Amino acid sequence: MARTVSVIGDRWTLLILRDCFLRVRRFEEFQQRLGITRPILASRLKKLVDEFVLVKVPYQQRPVRYEYRLTQKGLNLYPIVMSIVHWGDIYMAGKKGRPLLHTHDSCGRDFDPVLVCSECGEPLVAKQVHVHLGPGAKSPRHLPAPIDLQGTRRVTKEKATS
Repeated sequence: MARTVSVIGDRWTLLILRDCFLRVRRFEEFQQRLGITRPILASRLKKLVDEFVLVKVPYQQRPVRYEYRLTQKGLNLYPIVMSIVHWGDIYMAGKKGRPLLHTHDSCGRDFDPVLVCSECGEPLVAKQVHVHLGPGAKSPRHLPAPIDLQGTRRVTKEKATS
């Protein structure tokens, strides 16, 4: 998670990504829509390009001007962005409701993004998921704390004294 947050984990970057999924592509459009300063916008766009989340594509030759397009790596962030949007729609939208609705082109219906298991298709709920070490794990330090028989988390002496 830390590696992902290092790329997309600040406010401006998430807002830029949201706008990319809304088909905003040009520097001036990002700046106008977000009210972001030029240096901050340039820095965030450069980082997204350096991380291969966006690619710069020239749209004008004299002077050379670029637009920013999502790469496949960037497009794969869509479920993350939609999950954040959905959380905001539930908890931050206010009495008037959601500011934007999303319509699925295939069925023509407005939808809520739902995270499902890739194997069985059931919706995922945090209490019904456990984690274990995968082939790329270097250490078990990111595993959840052990639970005792009463269902409470045990704190190791090492963690209690630090």
